[in-house]
Amino acid sequence: MVRPILPTGLLIALALSGCASLPPGSGFDKHPSSAYAHPETTHIGQILELAGHDHPDQSAYRILSQGADGFAIRVQMIAAAEHSLDLQYYIFHGDITGRMLTNALLLAADRGVHIRLLLDDGETVAGDEQIVALAAHPQIEIRIFNPFAYRGHSVLLRSLEFTLSAGRLDYRMHNKLLIADSAAALIGGRNIGDAYFQIDSDAQYADDDVFAGGPIVRPLAATFDEYWNSARAIPVEALGGGKPTQSTLDTVRLGLTQQLRQASEDGVGYVQRAASGDPLDGMLVGKLPLVWAGARVVCDSPEKRRVASGSMVGRLMYEPVAAAAANVQTELLMITPYFVPTGEEMQLLHNLRMRHVRVRILTNSLESTNALPAHAAYARYRLQLLRDGVELYEVRALLGRTSKGSGQSAAVSRFGNYGLHAKLFVFDRRQLFIGSMNFDQRSVRFNTEIGLIIDSPELAQETAVRFDAMSQPASAYAVMLVSDQNSHGKLQWRTLESGLPVDHSREPSPTARRRVAVAVLGLLPIDKEL
Repeated sequence: MVRPILPTGLLIALALSGCASLPPGSGFDKHPSSAYAHPETTHIGQILELAGHDHPDQSAYRILSQGADGFAIRVQMIAAAEHSLDLQYYIFHGDITGRMLTNALLLAADRGVHIRLLLDDGETVAGDEQIVALAAHPQIEIRIFNPFAYRGHSVLLRSLEFTLSAGRLDYRMHNKLLIADSAAALIGGRNIGDAYFQIDSDAQYADDDVFAGGPIVRPLAATFDEYWNSARAIPVEALGGGKPTQSTLDTVRLGLTQQLRQASEDGVGYVQRAASGDPLDGMLVGKLPLVWAGARVVCDSPEKRRVASGSMVGRLMYEPVAAAAANVQTELLMITPYFVPTGEEMQLLHNLRMRHVRVRILTNSLESTNALPAHAAYARYRLQLLRDGVELYEVRALLGRTSKGSGQSAAVSRFGNYGLHAKLFVFDRRQLFIGSMNFDQRSVRFNTEIGLIIDSPELAQETAVRFDAMSQPASAYAVMLVSDQNSHGKLQWRTLESGLPVDHSREPSPTARRRVAVAVLGLLPIDKEL
């Protein structure tokens, strides 16, 4: 069998890219721009401004935990925009929901809405490039954050470039943000893709968005501008292949129209959900109550590494979040898909327990995780956490019943591919963090992140109720520390199966291979990458 040989020029280019601190295309002449300046002139802006007269210096919020609502609210905000749309995402897949949102953006641009779309390039897969065709539209600008030089989807070539340029390409933009007319925003942990909207039977990621309207949108828009105008945000026309052609856009438009028509004819539920107008209409007319509260934006600077090293002035969002956790007096609740703490974070939790603060953590189990290396690293911390008195719960892939906080229907839950993707911290049931930051070392060191700390006992209590529902024995394993002959203690996983209590002395796993893989990965010193 003849093995394909990589072109010499490409190998040289990839090797040279390893020496660069900035991405390819960074020398391209791009024009800075800023968010729409007059949200008060728009329909959504006027409604929220009027409602805010009774809530001075506060903004309106509503948490959206159902995957179908996460899809619907995006379609509806895009459809409601009159002047501008700014979108910032780590992943924008070209699957069913990704293409439907692409179609919604195209229709908005046809109405004259100016669209800025900023995407990361770390998890791009074949098919995702469909969104790039929209750059041919005169109303749409697309920039790629810290792109690969190689624009194809060969795993070999992407791996080769990453190996040669790991110092640059390991740095990713993990932010998730959508802003309509600078009047309303959507922020949280959801990427764009079927799994994140919990409609894919092969993977259902429980996640959250928070709708925000009012004064808080301006600082959120300012963070978008900062990333959009940063040196690492590269216009698609500066990358290999240049600007997409009108012909390419016409082809994509035709395909999107056909797919939307087919989905409507098939009676796909999330299409009808978006067309119903709720949840956006319900929030704007008062049928779905908004919670008014004070909040602050916490966000990394786009040059996070330089800020962390002290070579430039900027923001690190980890610091205010850690400070809020350290100031807890009675209870800290954490919902995070990946738990790989730094030494400082483990000390923080230890200090809380020494002050008799109740600490409860809900994360993924070996069954439910979509990242085995992260789970292998997390497993090393369980014993110490339990010895400190932290209460630890791991979500099951097959929910014993469709929990109130699961965010999806029983029909999808029965496939047993459920997993956490939400990032929520509750401080003394008075404050809530919601955003893109996992409680792992990658979020601290390598990924840029964004979120809100909201001063709302109502939203904090709502999230605590969700935590309680998701950590019930029918839907999660309570990880316990039991005595053994060596007195060091061993782990036990307590749950309900067929309505009966069961204790597992061995970590539950769908396959022996999965358990072995985690054991092997656990031997590797890769915590800082996770």
